[in-house]
Amino acid sequence: MNNFGSRELDVVVIGAGQAGLSAAYHLRRAGLEPDRDFVVLDHAPRPGGAWQFRWPSLTYGKVHGMHALPGMELTGADDSRPSSAVIGEYFDAYERRFGLRVRRPVEVGAVREGEAGRLLVETSEGPYAPRALISATGTWDRPFWPRYPGQDTFRGRQLHTANYPGPGEFAGRRVVVVGGGASGTQHLMEIAEVAAATYWVTRRPPVFREGPFGQEQGRAAVAMVEERVRRGLPPQSVVSVTGLPVNDAIRRARAEGVLDRLPMFERITPDGVAWADGRTVEADVILWATGFRAAVDHLAPLRLREPGGGIRVEDTRAVRDARVHLVGYGPSASTIGANRAGRAAVRSVMGLLNGSGGTGGTARADSEESGDLDLVDSSTV
Repeated sequence: MNNFGSRELDVVVIGAGQAGLSAAYHLRRAGLEPDRDFVVLDHAPRPGGAWQFRWPSLTYGKVHGMHALPGMELTGADDSRPSSAVIGEYFDAYERRFGLRVRRPVEVGAVREGEAGRLLVETSEGPYAPRALISATGTWDRPFWPRYPGQDTFRGRQLHTANYPGPGEFAGRRVVVVGGGASGTQHLMEIAEVAAATYWVTRRPPVFREGPFGQEQGRAAVAMVEERVRRGLPPQSVVSVTGLPVNDAIRRARAEGVLDRLPMFERITPDGVAWADGRTVEADVILWATGFRAAVDHLAPLRLREPGGGIRVEDTRAVRDARVHLVGYGPSASTIGANRAGRAAVRSVMGLLNGSGGTGGTARADSEESGDLDLVDSSTV
């Protein structure tokens, strides 16, 4: 403790999803001890990161890529079980195996400038004063809700992917699904089997991708997202630049007309939606599968945002404050990207702690299979 009642340590990791656990693992490998040299704070009630909140019908077999955490494979998973259960149990076992001692539930309110070159992390269990911060807060807590004229007049139900309950609650309903990403298509195909009618609305025509998606295409897609982050623009999802992979379920839904896309409506009416050309559709439910934004509001007091609205990041370091690292942000918002970002962040943090300026350090890198890039959906309208 310092004179201001803050607990001093080397590193605070915020978030215990894929990126946060990867960072914690590499901190341990670098010789730092949990609860002595660093802490991992997580506001979720149990292990599993954002996966624990996924809808029950998203079984593990439907997951769009899941790369193992460093040092421990996920083996023997039952594809028919909910992904929330499979990955939650895996993360729980991982935390216990490596003794990461994640503290939860702990809310982080803000990160500010502290004393003597340290940061001040304000939390529900009291303040911390670390020398460096790894923010691994992902996007799940910031669902994006577009605004359209008349939205408040709609007499039906509106909900977002973040609180999608599965297809059962839409039986016999007329449902408008908004969003052209992987979540939107998955929701739509499930709901179409039980709903009275479904309508798929996207701002841009969806791009379906046939054939394999290899390393060259993956690197190109990640580079496009990374360029935005380097320019200080809000990160774009990797999936938004790759297109939707075509599988048997997609082919069947396209043949049946389920994936016949409509352009974005102009306004919402009390009974449905309406287009500029006069067309209207009556609906009981509007499901916004419109993605998420980076959950970085806790960093606002540090004034890291650029005029373009994003936080400019090089590797994982915030350009405006080298003590702050963002993992699972922008180009690292995939399960393999999160792993690599956690490792890179620890290298940089150890360089900072050891006085070499935060660009290298003593953290040892694991060898990881390169594999195909697995891409996490963050849908766009």
